[in-house]
Amino acid sequence: MKKYQWYSDRWGQPTKDDQLLFLLLTVGVFQVGLSWKAAAGKKEVFMKNFCGMDFRKVAAFFPDDVERICKDPEMIRNPRKIKAVVQNARAIVGLLEDYDSFADYLWDFVGGVPVVKQYETSDEVTNTLPEATTIAKDMKKRGFTFVGPVVTCMFLKAAGIIQDQVLDR
Repeated sequence: MKKYQWYSDRWGQPTKDDQLLFLLLTVGVFQVGLSWKAAAGKKEVFMKNFCGMDFRKVAAFFPDDVERICKDPEMIRNPRKIKAVVQNARAIVGLLEDYDSFADYLWDFVGGVPVVKQYETSDEVTNTLPEATTIAKDMKKRGFTFVGPVVTCMFLKAAGIIQDQVLDR
């Protein structure tokens, strides 16, 4: 099985699992400037370097943890992206003052029900949507980083919060 297969197999399946949501967001962060296959293919490396995607543990990382991760030859060694994952973990911890979970925060934007976008053909499917732009802006206000409209839209689609239905399939 290809290392990125897990991502395409579970793409678009609604999840309320905070660990999986943090992993999907991390793939989105590392995907910037790369292919989704390159980023999703690093799942095991992300799990190893980011404490099994336990955002509470990652939120407590220090600069020497970032340096250690940058030295991992299997890792996508971009210090800005690694720092972004740590910052995003801290932002998730911050959300817990107002929400029971990261999932509750995200799903609250859509009333707990996936937003389904219908398209006649796959050529019409977009990589940004107004809902994702709204969520991205709120995430940035709450301290998240590397969460522009495109990254956030793809993350929300991966998590099944936004779903594309193409009618010509």
